[in-house]
Amino acid sequence: MVSGMETVERLDKTDLQILRILQENARLTTKELASRVSLSSTPVFERLKRLEKEGYIKKYIAVLNATKLNQGFIVFCSVKLSRLNKEIAENFTRIIQDIPEVTECYNISGDYDYLLKIHAPNMKYYQAFILNVLGTIDSLGSLRSTFVMDEIKQTYGIHI
Repeated sequence: MVSGMETVERLDKTDLQILRILQENARLTTKELASRVSLSSTPVFERLKRLEKEGYIKKYIAVLNATKLNQGFIVFCSVKLSRLNKEIAENFTRIIQDIPEVTECYNISGDYDYLLKIHAPNMKYYQAFILNVLGTIDSLGSLRSTFVMDEIKQTYGIHI
């Protein structure tokens, strides 16, 4: 059996249905959710608490409109560190955690070590961000910026 598949198999059809519904609208009340999965509120409440406790549900969030908040300039920044070892990687990830403009960070394979998703108001802001924030990280070797011209698909849920 493939590792990781075991946990999904412990979820029954109703658990998966609950997760799918919550990905679309996490503001549903327990009563509304129960109605959609044809159960009463108490078992749905218990299932939700179990799904949260077991880590299937990480958190509930509101998805904001970046453009309306003047943060619609999106850049994917590929970062290569000058050297890479455990201590340098841990230090880099610790620094990135504290930079609010970086909304996502992935450790990747290939020519670069990390892929950052950065939200900014405009190109001028991003230029200053590169010079004054990312540029001050000692282990930074090189970076490549890819600017988003248009969002074609933005899905927050996962296919289950």
